[in-house]
Amino acid sequence: MKNPYERLADAVNNHTWIVAGVAVAVFLLACFGLTMVTMQTGDDTYIDKDTPRGALLAHYKDTYGSDAIMLIYEADSVRNPEILGYIDHLQEDLRNERYVDGVSGVVDLVKQANGGTLPSSTAEINAIIREAPPELVERMLPSDLMTISIINLEPGVGLDVQKQILGNIETIISISEPPAGVSVTVSGNPAFSKEMGEAMGAEMGTLILVAMVFMTIAVMLLFSHVRYRLLPIGVVTVGLILTFGLMGLFGIPVSMVVVAAFPVLIGVGIDYAIQFHARFDEEARHSPLPKAVWTTITQMGPAILIAMTATALGFIAMFFAPVPMIADFGKVCAIGVASCYVAALVIIPVFGLITNYRPKNETQTVNPAPGTGHSLVERYEHLIGKMAHTVAKHPLPVLLIFGVVAVGGYYLDEKVPISADEKTFVPDTMPALQDMEKITRTMGSTTSVPIIVAGDDVLSLEMLEWIDRFGTYELEHNDKMTGVTSVATLIRDYNGGVLPATSAEVDAVVARIPEATLKGYLNGRMETALKFSTVAMEMDAQKSFIEGIRSDIAWNDPPAGATVTITGSGEMFTALMDDIAESKTFMTLLGFAFILGFLLLVYRRIGAVSPLIPIAFVVGWCGAIMYFLGLDYTPLTAVLGSMSIGVASEYTIVIMERCEEELAKGVGYLEAIQTAVQKIGMAITVSGAATISGFAALTVSTFNIISNFGIVTVITIGFSLVGAIIALPAVLSIMYRYAGSTRVTAPAGTGVTD
Repeated sequence: MKNPYERLADAVNNHTWIVAGVAVAVFLLACFGLTMVTMQTGDDTYIDKDTPRGALLAHYKDTYGSDAIMLIYEADSVRNPEILGYIDHLQEDLRNERYVDGVSGVVDLVKQANGGTLPSSTAEINAIIREAPPELVERMLPSDLMTISIINLEPGVGLDVQKQILGNIETIISISEPPAGVSVTVSGNPAFSKEMGEAMGAEMGTLILVAMVFMTIAVMLLFSHVRYRLLPIGVVTVGLILTFGLMGLFGIPVSMVVVAAFPVLIGVGIDYAIQFHARFDEEARHSPLPKAVWTTITQMGPAILIAMTATALGFIAMFFAPVPMIADFGKVCAIGVASCYVAALVIIPVFGLITNYRPKNETQTVNPAPGTGHSLVERYEHLIGKMAHTVAKHPLPVLLIFGVVAVGGYYLDEKVPISADEKTFVPDTMPALQDMEKITRTMGSTTSVPIIVAGDDVLSLEMLEWIDRFGTYELEHNDKMTGVTSVATLIRDYNGGVLPATSAEVDAVVARIPEATLKGYLNGRMETALKFSTVAMEMDAQKSFIEGIRSDIAWNDPPAGATVTITGSGEMFTALMDDIAESKTFMTLLGFAFILGFLLLVYRRIGAVSPLIPIAFVVGWCGAIMYFLGLDYTPLTAVLGSMSIGVASEYTIVIMERCEEELAKGVGYLEAIQTAVQKIGMAITVSGAATISGFAALTVSTFNIISNFGIVTVITIGFSLVGAIIALPAVLSIMYRYAGSTRVTAPAGTGVTD
C-alpha cells in the first residue's frame, strides 16, 4: 500500500495540471482570508482575559472607567481670553460626542470662579488662577505656553470604539478653526494604542520587504549552482500568503510580537524550499524528471516533515505561555512553517515538470573525486566534509569545549534583566509616545493604581472605616503616592469632611452624590474601587511599589469576608515581568520535551536524542550572548529558547537523516558522517545564510523590541549552523561508536531505512 508521499508523487507525475489547479484554488482561498487579518494592541495582547487577573482587569475597566484622552493646547499664551474661549467651545462640542463621559480643563476652573462665564481680560484670568488651588493649576496649566484638557470616556469602552472616538475628535479639531498660533494635539493611552497599531502595520510591510530583499541577495549569491535559483523566493511568498490567509480565517490578530513572526517565517521557510530544490536538482542530474520528482517527494518529503514537525513543536511550546501575544507568535510560526513546507513540497516538483527542468552543467561529472573540483561549492563541501570526519574521530574535546561554554551561558542567562515597559518597546521617535512623555513631565503620572474591594456590604460602617483608614495609611507611609479617591473620600466630601455615624446617614449621603461621580467607585453594595494616584516610576520601582501595597493590605487586616485585590495596567505590566521570567524557562524545557518525545516516537531508539544535544549547546550560548550584549528579556526575546530549539533541530535532523541513509548503504560511521555533512552541509549553509538574511531584517526595525530580537536571532542561527556542522558529528560519532549501530525500521513514510 502506497504511503501519502508516494501517492502525491504519482499525482504530480500523472496529473500535473490538476495538482497545479488545486494549488491555485488553495492560494485564492488564502488571499480571501488575508483580507480578514486584524491588528491588535492594548491589554488583550499582554494578559489573558480568561485568567483571574485578566478577568479582574477587564471587569475594572468595564465597570469603573476607561483610559482618558488628553488634548494638549500650545500657544504663546494660553491665558489669552480668545484662546480660552476657543478651548471652551471645543470642550462643549466634545461633551456632546457619544461615549464621552465628561471633559475638564482650566476653562472649567476659571468659569466656576467667575460665575459660570469666562472673563473678558487676561488680568481677570490671571487673578482667578492665582487664587486657585496650586495643585489643580499645576496639572491643568503647567505653563503659560501649554494647557491640557482631559476627556473621560464612559466605562467599558473598548479599543475599537476608542479608535472611532479618536477619529471623531480629530475631525472636530480639524474643523474647529483654532486662533492663529494655537496647536492642538491628541494624546493619552488610546491615541498611543491607535498610533502603535498603525505603526505596526507599516512596520510589518517594511520588515517583509527588507527580509525578501536580503534573502534574494543571499540566494542569488549562494544558490547560483542550480537553475531557477530564485524559485525558493516564490515558494516562500506563497507560504507567507497561506499563513496570512489562515490567520484571517482562524481569527489570529497581528500584535507587536506577531509582527516579528513574518521575517522569521521567511527565514525558516526558505530553508524548506532550498532543501527540496537542491535535492530535485541533484536527482534531475542523473534521472528523468518523473524519477527525480518521485525521489524528491518520497525521500525529502518525509525527512523534511520530521524536521518541520520538530521546528513546529518548538513553536507549539509557546502556546502554553501566559502572555497572549507570545502564544499568538507561536501559533503564527507553527502555521507558517507548515504552510511553507506544503508549498515547497508541491510547488517545486510541479514547477519542475511544467518547465521541463534542466540542471545547469549537466555534462559535469556528478560525483567528482573529493578535492578535484575547483568551484567554490565543491571546495566548501570538501572542507566541511573533512572537518566533520576529523571531529568524528576526536569527538570528546569538541563536546567538552562546547559543553563548558554552554554551561557558562546558562549561568549568565539568569542574570539577564527583564523588561515589561511597553513604552520601551516602541520607537523613541513615535509622536504619540513623545506627547505622552510631555504630559507626564508636566502633569506627573496620569495613571493610577486601583484596588477592588468586595464584601457583603461595602457601604457598611466597618467597611467604610477600613477603606478610609487604609487610604490614609498608604498616603502617610508611601512617598510615591500623591492622592487617593474612594467611596469613603466621596462620602466625606459630601458630609462635611467626616464619615457618617450610622448606616442611615451613609445611605442619605450616598443618595446626594451624583450618579456619574459615584459609578466610578461603587458597583452596587458588594464592590467598590480605591484609586491611588502616584508619581511616575520605572517598571522595577513600580513592581516593588505594588508588592509593598500587597503587604500593607495584609498588615491592615481587612474586615472578615472582604477581598482586596490590586488591578490596573500598572499591576498587569509588573506581573508581566514574572510571566516572562517563568515562561521563558518553561517554554524552553517544554520545547525540548516535545521534540525529544517526537524523535523517540519516530526513531524508537535512544540515539534519537542526538539532534538535541547540539541544540542544548546553542540555547546556552544564546544566554551568554544576551548577557554580553546587554539585552533584556521582553515578551519577544522570551521565545528565543523555544524558537532556537525548533529552528536548529531542522538542521541537525536533516543531517542525521542523511547519515542514516548512508549507513543503510553499508558504509562505516565515519564515512557516513563525512558524506552526510558534505552532501547536506552546503544546502543547510545556503538555507542558514538565507534564514539569517530573513532574520537580519528584524534588526532594521524601528521597534526596539523587534530589533533587539533580530540581533539575537541572527547570532542564534549562526550558532545553529555551527552546532549542526561541528557539534553534531561529534555527538553522532559517540552514539555510533559506543552505542553501536542500533538502527531500526522507522514507521512507514519517515524516510528512515534499515
